[in-house]
Amino acid sequence: MKKLLLTSFITSITTVPLLAQDETGFSVSTSSSGQVSPVFWLVWCAFMLLMLIAMWKVFTKAGQPGWAILIPIYNLYILCKIAGRPGWWLLLMMIPFVNLIIAIILNVDIAKNFGSGVGFAIGLIVLPFIFFPILGFGSAQYQGDAA
Repeated sequence: MKKLLLTSFITSITTVPLLAQDETGFSVSTSSSGQVSPVFWLVWCAFMLLMLIAMWKVFTKAGQPGWAILIPIYNLYILCKIAGRPGWWLLLMMIPFVNLIIAIILNVDIAKNFGSGVGFAIGLIVLPFIFFPILGFGSAQYQGDAA
């Protein structure tokens, strides 16, 4: 009796599909076509263009070349220079979890160098897609190394 119950329990467990899998064990797509809407891509491209232009303006306000935002690692180096930190901090940005702390410090220093306070720095950390355009297109002037 115990063997029969155990056998039926094991077969019932093995035949139940797990999460997003069908009976064969393969993943099941949750969308009907598996494609992303063209509206999503248009909104995403507009958002990325806005952030690129805003960061370009921030770089030029700080006296750095705006095109530097287009080069992946070099833009972090220039961001360290804008924040008034040494260039070797770029190496710290490559270390997982340490880069989060360094990014927070850089954002606080950038806010200070543009004459803003800690509240604006928190905005740069939490909502960069709102606060970097404010910094780039607003009336804030780069005041040099305040760190």
